[in-house]
Amino acid sequence: MSGVDVVTFGCRLNTYESEIIKAEAGSAGLNNALIFNTCAVTGEAVRQARQAIRRARRENPETRIIVTGCAAQTEASAFADMPEVDAVLGNEEKLKAGNYRALPDFGVASSEKLRVNDIMSVRATAPQMVKLIDGHVRAFIQVQNGCDHRCTFCIIPYGRGNSRSVPMGAVVEQARMLAENGYREIVLTGIDATSYGADLPGAPSLGLLAKAILKHVPEISRLRLSSIDSVEADEHLWDLIADQPRFMPHLHLSLQHGDNMILKRMKRRHSREDAIAFASRARALRPQMNLSADIIAGFPTETEDMFGNSVRLAEECGISRLHVFPFSPRQGTPAARMPQLDRSLIKDRAGRLRAEGERLYQGHLDGMIGRVETMLVENTGMAHTENFTLVDGLGLPPRAFAEVRITGHNGKHLIAEALQKAA
Repeated sequence: MSGVDVVTFGCRLNTYESEIIKAEAGSAGLNNALIFNTCAVTGEAVRQARQAIRRARRENPETRIIVTGCAAQTEASAFADMPEVDAVLGNEEKLKAGNYRALPDFGVASSEKLRVNDIMSVRATAPQMVKLIDGHVRAFIQVQNGCDHRCTFCIIPYGRGNSRSVPMGAVVEQARMLAENGYREIVLTGIDATSYGADLPGAPSLGLLAKAILKHVPEISRLRLSSIDSVEADEHLWDLIADQPRFMPHLHLSLQHGDNMILKRMKRRHSREDAIAFASRARALRPQMNLSADIIAGFPTETEDMFGNSVRLAEECGISRLHVFPFSPRQGTPAARMPQLDRSLIKDRAGRLRAEGERLYQGHLDGMIGRVETMLVENTGMAHTENFTLVDGLGLPPRAFAEVRITGHNGKHLIAEALQKAA
């Protein structure tokens, strides 16, 4: 191979940062290199990254392999010990061209492969100007990084550091540049995006930032948030939900569980009642609001009744898509030291929760039939409605907007007929 290829695992922030990695590594003159931008959210994510690295070495024996991302930050020595790996860069180091100029030679000892510093010492997130997001028709903008919370199951703060925000002016400028490059849909992303602004002068909120983008970059047709912690929603965000048609009616909620005792043991800051109240208010302000959510199955000490509360919460909140995570103990977290459930029980509960999620999704698809929607066509040929439901793209080219009537579904996505192409 020639040039630099990046293999991305995990979240949208990693997708965004992979574009920075390509640009920085390219400017450093790196060539014949494969960079793995890893995820650490579950043990399975780490396993998949290690498996992909081994396969890549078999297929590319002469290519330099560099590992970075959250798993590289939290398990740096383990990746450096892999004979397939030539260098390991931390989450801060991966974003700077100088670190790609100072890579070790092939075949060095594992200790010489490491370029990983203390992520907790990082105090600011510099604005990174990304001109395009390869392979995507919507663009992501990093507005925040890190997390000040310490959920007992989560390793991510140790991979990302404490919360730090990108200044509002820099975010607006990034949105303007992406709009000039043809992107009409923007997604604001971060590790704990709703904590945005607490470390900035005047403590602007995520909702206020979103208002500023929509005001100053009128070329943007759609604005989305990647994921939110509902307990941190501010009044500016509620204003957007109620009154701003360019703010899309879909929110992905970090719920994690539906039982109050488990939520306390997770060290979450909301209760099941808070989640239900948020969903109810969002739909009262925006009836077409679509909600998806993350929920963990099989957290330590979870009883059958506690698990049942998660199943019921999904229906009570009107969640259309469930992202179910079987609990995976992460070394170094408090939850890994709690009494663990049997893996077969965790797998069973995850399967039952997914089945409930599928039932809710089928109901959501049924409820969309007959509606008139505007869709944005993806590179895959499929499209998404404003509330982020997948729909057949009707053969239209990527980035096309079209007004359609939903006529049915096939259990996986909506089926539509074209009305007219949107402006």
